Amino acid sequence: MDSRIGPIVSEYRTGKINRRVFFERLIAVLGTYPLAHHFLEQTGLAMTLLSPAESDQADVDSSTVKFPSDGATIEGYFSKPKGNGPFPSVILIHENRGLNDHIRDVARRLAAQGYATLVPDFLSREGGTASFATSEDATKAFSKVTDEVVIKDLDAAYKYLQSNSAVKKDDCAVWGFCWGGQRSFLYATANPKLKAAVVFYGSPPSEEKLANIKAPVLGNYGSEDARVTSTVPATTEKMKSLGKSYDAKIYDGAQHAFFNDTNKERYNEAAAKDAWARSLAFLKKHLG
Repeated sequence: MDSRIGPIVSEYRTGKINRRVFFERLIAVLGTYPLAHHFLEQTGLAMTLLSPAESDQADVDSSTVKFPSDGATIEGYFSKPKGNGPFPSVILIHENRGLNDHIRDVARRLAAQGYATLVPDFLSREGGTASFATSEDATKAFSKVTDEVVIKDLDAAYKYLQSNSAVKKDDCAVWGFCWGGQRSFLYATANPKLKAAVVFYGSPPSEEKLANIKAPVLGNYGSEDARVTSTVPATTEKMKSLGKSYDAKIYDGAQHAFFNDTNKERYNEAAAKDAWARSLAFLKKHLG
């Protein structure tokens, strides 16, 4: 471990710095936020240092979980409110960086709002996010993760939640960012039992698949994210013509990944706060 990192870890562990400052200082040493996240996965500090401290602060219970899916074992992160429940649930889908502390932090935040939240590691079949030598290698591995496999693993995640005594049955939403936003939209076409789908800057499924959607869909997009946001007008019209519920909002001046507060180059605080508030209101309306 770089000798400069030890003091940062020590100051976070003793409460001298918070998570935001911890990441800023770690990124200053390692160079980029993907490198910082991957370092935390490879060293295990994401689960041994950040998860316990941040879960205690949020007053939630969080742990690593495993569940079967079509001949494979999927690892994930499960965060829920204190107590026995049952609680409404959310399947949270990460970006194309894999399962890291940013997405765990979102899971803890959702748990603090009353939702039992499961984040599957969609690189589990490739050895898991932490198994890759670099963050770039982890991202490249997503080329092997087909939509068919994603849906199988999402079905397994849904089944895991439905069998969990802390989870309120048949009261589940899906929520995703970036790569996960696209898969959140996709899963809404594949699971008619979902109660809601939240999409952060994710491309829509094909028009043919949109017809299969039963759940209301909420979309959050950045005006500077042309590749994804350019799809919103046509998707809005198609969903309307199909009689589907699709509430899309485009944030002026926001880029792709504007919600990720560990990415200083992309994070847009005003857009992130508003998108978080409207997404929570959406969950409350459809999950309670």
